Amino acid sequence: MLDIKFIRENKEVVEKAIKDKGVDLDLDQLIDIDKKRRKLIKDIEELKAKQNTFSQKDIEKARENKAKIKEIVPELKKIEEEYNTLMLLVPNIPSEDTPVGKDDSENREIFSWGSIPEFNFPIKDHITLGKDLDIIDLERGVKVSGFRGYYLKNEAALLVFALMLYCIKKMRDKGFTFMIPPTILKEFALIGSGHFPFGKEEVYEIANPGRLADGSKKEKSYLAGTSEPSLLAYYSDRVFEEKDLPIKTCAFSQCYRSEAGSYGKDTKGLYRLHEFMKVEQILLCKNDIEESEKWLLEMRKISEEILQELELPYRVLHICTGDMGAGKYKMYDIETWMPSRNSYGETHSDSNLTDWQARRLNIKYKNKKGKRVFVHALNNTVIASPRILIALLENYQQKDGSVKIPSVLKKYLPFEKINSRS
Repeated sequence: MLDIKFIRENKEVVEKAIKDKGVDLDLDQLIDIDKKRRKLIKDIEELKAKQNTFSQKDIEKARENKAKIKEIVPELKKIEEEYNTLMLLVPNIPSEDTPVGKDDSENREIFSWGSIPEFNFPIKDHITLGKDLDIIDLERGVKVSGFRGYYLKNEAALLVFALMLYCIKKMRDKGFTFMIPPTILKEFALIGSGHFPFGKEEVYEIANPGRLADGSKKEKSYLAGTSEPSLLAYYSDRVFEEKDLPIKTCAFSQCYRSEAGSYGKDTKGLYRLHEFMKVEQILLCKNDIEESEKWLLEMRKISEEILQELELPYRVLHICTGDMGAGKYKMYDIETWMPSRNSYGETHSDSNLTDWQARRLNIKYKNKKGKRVFVHALNNTVIASPRILIALLENYQQKDGSVKIPSVLKKYLPFEKINSRS
């Protein structure tokens, strides 16, 4: 969410952001509604002030004045609802160096690391490796869970937990507070993070949220697609001291996504799933663009460090306006090499949303002058699984059909290689 005063004073800048990000919003309509809203607020304030001036002899005038207030209040409520709905659609202004583009084809590669592996034998994809090694069962997954269902078995299941433990330890070593947050969320958490109203079709709504102790129905609840909304909502309506910033938090959670917008894409294997595990990090810092840009790079470096220690080739993309999401100021994706695709696949996402989320969730700090200011909020993928297994299994496969374990994970596992059971 942007400040309405900023919107009024920078209409052309906001209109450009709306266009570049492909947001469906009529800015003139918002500004017109805001004008009506401010007039109604002023009218009510003046009538209330007038009400206090009437003496006991002016009973009739006081009654008429009160009736006018009562008449305006419902109108203001309706205007406020329209105003709030439209305000939630206003995108953040992207950074000046963000590429302007319509979709992911116009993202810009800015860095790559590692050598693309060359194999002297016919390679297998992760689906074949999973079946041959008896570590992934997609057929039973689909039977039990439906489309995009899967089972991880034996060494694959242990490998995922080794990855999670390795990443959690790294984050704790870097000073991040570790949490296991709720994955059933109220609507305000998803509005606050910007997943609502944008991307609402990707979020599962719980059909029977249950009832309260008095028998009344609970409010709507949803399954989180990442721990970002729950971590941010943890700090909602808080006011920090500047000396306490930055707030650094990471979390492990199960994640759920409907993938409604990806019909026909990546329908086989572990690349695009309805449920998966993830370690996510968020950071809250001072309302200073140099400060938050510094942390954006620091958070990206953590993900790059993980991939380098796993010895997996990757590249970094600077995401364009049409692919970055409404709330993003700047965004990087990291894509890891996946041999069976003969290309890179997205494994990490690193974003700076400045104070766009903080305004929605009312997260502030008191600066050195005592003024309350909205924080800047950032988020980044530490690791997401089982997608990362595609890169690990395929890059580490051997001629005999086995798969080696990266050195950095060996201390978390009772084996150093996944061998065929046949």
